Formats: sequence, C-alpha cells, structure tokens
Amino acid sequence: MTDRRDDTIFALSSGAPPAAIGIIRISGPAAAAALAAMAGGLPRPRQAALRWLVDPADGARLDHALALWFPGPGTATGEDLAELHVHGGRAVIDRVLGALSGMAGLRAARAGEFTRRAFANGAIDLAEAEGLADLLAAETEAQRRNALALMGGVLSQKVDAWQHRILEASARIEAILDFGDEDDVEGDDARPRAIADEVAVEIAELLAAPPAERLRDGVRVVLAGPPNAGKSTLFNALAGRDAAIVTDIPGTTRDVLEAPVALDGWPLLLIDTAGLRDGDDPVERIGIARASRAVEEADILLWLGRPEDAPDLPATLRVAARCDVAVPGADTDIAVSAVTGQGMGDLRRAIAERAARLLPRESEIALNLRQRDALVDALDGLRLGKGQEALLFAEGLRIARAALDRVTGRAGIEDMLDGLFGRFCIGK
Repeated sequence: MTDRRDDTIFALSSGAPPAAIGIIRISGPAAAAALAAMAGGLPRPRQAALRWLVDPADGARLDHALALWFPGPGTATGEDLAELHVHGGRAVIDRVLGALSGMAGLRAARAGEFTRRAFANGAIDLAEAEGLADLLAAETEAQRRNALALMGGVLSQKVDAWQHRILEASARIEAILDFGDEDDVEGDDARPRAIADEVAVEIAELLAAPPAERLRDGVRVVLAGPPNAGKSTLFNALAGRDAAIVTDIPGTTRDVLEAPVALDGWPLLLIDTAGLRDGDDPVERIGIARASRAVEEADILLWLGRPEDAPDLPATLRVAARCDVAVPGADTDIAVSAVTGQGMGDLRRAIAERAARLLPRESEIALNLRQRDALVDALDGLRLGKGQEALLFAEGLRIARAALDRVTGRAGIEDMLDGLFGRFCIGK
C-alpha cells in the first residue's frame, strides 16, 4: 500500500447504511478547505456545529448535519481532521461522498488508511494498531479485554520501560569499553548485567502467558469416543444449534466438524469427530485418522467412550453422555444427558474452568506471533553476553534494543504493515 502524505482522504467511518447517523471522516492537508467549502466555514475546533452541507460544485443542499473540525497534530490520525455527522440514509451518504470525491485534492481512503496514517504520524505505535485491529474483530469478552489493553498501550509501555533500562545498561557498558581506564568512569559492569538479567526475567514471564492465537481461534474442545457414543448430540447441545447430523447409524460422522462458540465469555472451538473404531470403509478410515489427530491437538478432550479407554492426557474429561438411559461408570468425571439437559450445567462449568486456565487472565497480555518472535529475539540478545566479556555483552544489548523496536514498529516492518492495515475496513 502506497500512502502519499499530500493526499487528503475521506470515507464513511461508521456502520453501513441505513443507520441513524453516518460519520464521514476527512483527513489530510485539504481537510480544512473541504469542510469549509461544504459547511460554509470552519466551526470552532473540537466543537460540533449544526450546518447545512452543500455540494461545492453546484451549491445544492445535501443535508442538515453536524460539522466538526480537529486541527492536527493532536488528532486520531496525527494530521488535520474533519468529521461530518450526517443522517444515515443511503442516499444522503452517497451524495455527500460523491461531493467529496469531486473536490480537488481529495480521494476515497483505502482499507486501514486512517489507522496507517495514525501510525506513520506517531499518534499510535504498531502494538496499539494491532490492538485496534483485534478490537474490531473481537467476538468474546476475553478478546475484547485483551485488544483494549493492547490498544491502550499496555504492551507499548512495558517495551518502552525495558528500552530505557537496556539503554542505561548499554550506556554503562559502552563507557567501560571506551573509557574504562579513566578515573571518573566506574569500571564495574555488575549494574548493567543486573539490569539485563532483570529485564530478561520480565520478558520471559510475558512470553510464558497464553498466546493471542489461542484467544483468537478459541480453546480446542474435542469430542471423541467410539461410534454412537452421543458425540454429535452433545456437540449440537454445546454449540446451541444442529451443526452435526445425528442418527442411530454408526459412522454417521465421517469428518471433523467445527463450531466456534463463546462460553462465559471464553472463546471455544468445538470439534466433533468420527467414531474411533477399526473399519473397512476407506472414507471412514480417513475420518478416523483425522479424529485421532484432533485428539492429539485438543486443549480439552471430552471422552465419551468407556472411562478406562480414555487417552491419558491432562486435558481429558471422561463424560457419560447418556446418563438418562445408562448408568455412568465409576470412573466418569461428569454424567450428562444432552436430551434432558441433566448435568449440562456442570459440564459447561467444567469446560469454562479449564478454558480460563488456558487463556490469559485479566491482568495478562496475550501476544501474537509477530510480537512473540520479536521478544524471543530480545531475550536471546539479553542472554547472549551472560557470563561473557563486555564486548559480547554490549552486542547482545544492541540486538535486544533492535528487537524491542520491532514490537512497537520502529524498525524493519514495512512489508508487515501492508498486511496489518489491509485487515481494517475502509473507514479505519
């Protein structure tokens, strides 16, 4: 994505019409002239003014709307910004956007371009931009909470604090290397090494938290067992819809079925599998092989077969799925009936408790793969010179600083930016 700073961009930044209100945002050097031409002059900065909007091309009235003016750089995009809060009908919005497109120096914004300008102008850093992208895609409370923390700068503040401390360590060790023989330079490198060790411990603790991918994709809850054990019936009950076909014929489910759900605010990915047995049908054997892989990759395994046959995994819950028609075995963890609802509340609570242990707590930050890779590099840099001579230690500190710069987007991220901001809608 090529972003020309001399362009002034505009887009509908609220939901698709029809709606009560449509918010049209204009950002760039010609924003003031565009607003003045349509609203009959600029309103006072950061104060909404009720104005008749007109098409500068022919003077035709477009709407009676609110006009707002935000002079840069203290704006959402870090540059001059105007907003038109118009009535949210399709005809009104299309007419106002059409008038803007006919003005010299203005063009329609591309996906994510407003946020990219905010990043380029220093209004937000890369970690905060990723938080905004996650917030726009959030579907559960846990996802919303983590995205809001990132967008609010929690990770960025940690990284900035680490940078300052590592910079102090670098300054001290460089002084020792360059001027260690001077009387006024402290020759002991204990302090910078202690700083590096402290920061390394803090980064390692953050890396130990559950990753953002699990928060985004959901905890994998796999239902497994022999044919006709009630897997698909329970799968439908947990999903809240008829996602799987249920019959009395063994081997009805031949492939892995997935259903994303939220349970007590936690994101889950329910996975129904083919019944595990020895079969001659080649198609069924493929389904059984996929079911076996799903069992191995499960975060939580609901085993619906005989308790003694359950895989010996920490995530296994041995479930008697037909307690309304059969007496549960002695080693059963939970007895349920998806038909009568008996025990379903206990099962949901057990799943939610396990999911909560696998997902970030409210005080933790979930890092995405890019952020984790950068922090791993920073940690490797801090450990590079541990116990080694000062020159190697100083090089490790430099590597750590460069890696931390990648977290907040201060270095080496141009290709990644295109992919990130392309995830945004046009008005963001």
